[in-house]
Amino acid sequence: MGYDNIVFPEGSLFLVTGGAGFIGSNLCEAILKLGYKVRCLDDLSTGKQKNVDMFSDNPNYEFIKGDIKDLDTCLKACDGVDYVLNQAAWGSVPRSIEIPLFYCANNITGTLNMLEAARQKNVKKFVYASSSSVYGDEPNLPKLEGREGNLLSPYALTKMCDEEWAKQYTRHYGLDTYGLRYFNVFGRRQEPDGAYAAVIPKFIKQLLNGTVPTINGDGKQSRDFTYIENVIEANLKACLADHSAAGEAYNIAYGGREYLIDIYYGLTKSLGVDVEPVFGPDRAGDIKHSNADISKAKEKLGYSPDWSFEKGIAEAIEWYKVNL
Repeated sequence: MGYDNIVFPEGSLFLVTGGAGFIGSNLCEAILKLGYKVRCLDDLSTGKQKNVDMFSDNPNYEFIKGDIKDLDTCLKACDGVDYVLNQAAWGSVPRSIEIPLFYCANNITGTLNMLEAARQKNVKKFVYASSSSVYGDEPNLPKLEGREGNLLSPYALTKMCDEEWAKQYTRHYGLDTYGLRYFNVFGRRQEPDGAYAAVIPKFIKQLLNGTVPTINGDGKQSRDFTYIENVIEANLKACLADHSAAGEAYNIAYGGREYLIDIYYGLTKSLGVDVEPVFGPDRAGDIKHSNADISKAKEKLGYSPDWSFEKGIAEAIEWYKVNL
């Protein structure tokens, strides 16, 4: 269970792109704790320097400020690297609808640059962040790889393009690629501020500050909220996966289903506040329900998530109480 007992060759070097972001910084931290080397690449456009300052004195840690839209930067970053964990991307479905050209350049061309750099530098494994948004309007639950619908946003399109490019690099160039379709990841260091902030940290901060949160829609939408520890496990296990599992994408979740309104009232109870939410309009491009079938990741990656939503949200709340 988990990833504490995962072993890589001594001196292994991991490149974490987007390493100053929420997921990336947690990956950096976990790898350093396991005793391996980390090179963090981030342009700090959405990532935060404060997320990685704690690693600056670690001799196994290196930071490169750079942009994956620049191929030369990607080549430099991949030099001598064994494993790439490509997390660099701009998230948010509604923001992608507002600035589609930027999402294409950053999320598609940037990932393609990283694939090419990894190929040229003979990287062993290329693990990259995809998204549950690739399921689009496919109505069936749970979501199953190979059963996708019409894409509902430019963000979803960028992630599907990344998956298709990764398949090509496995097929034609022998680069082992593994796409991880994240389902609503949450946990420590997730950004609570801004118009595009994720719902859990945003609600927690608002409730702690005495602000009335707004729920988009009726609150009856459901998500497979996935604690950060499960995502770390998936990335590391993908790095050790067999070549036969390469060139594919995998659902990474806990396999549960939580309704937004239930989460809201659970947070008010945990935080000891009595605040009724305001209900706003549905967000453009959002899907109504999401729940993952994780059997493929279990079978081919050895993924075995042991952080339930209840266990994860309890730890997240305690982290935000101290750090907000």
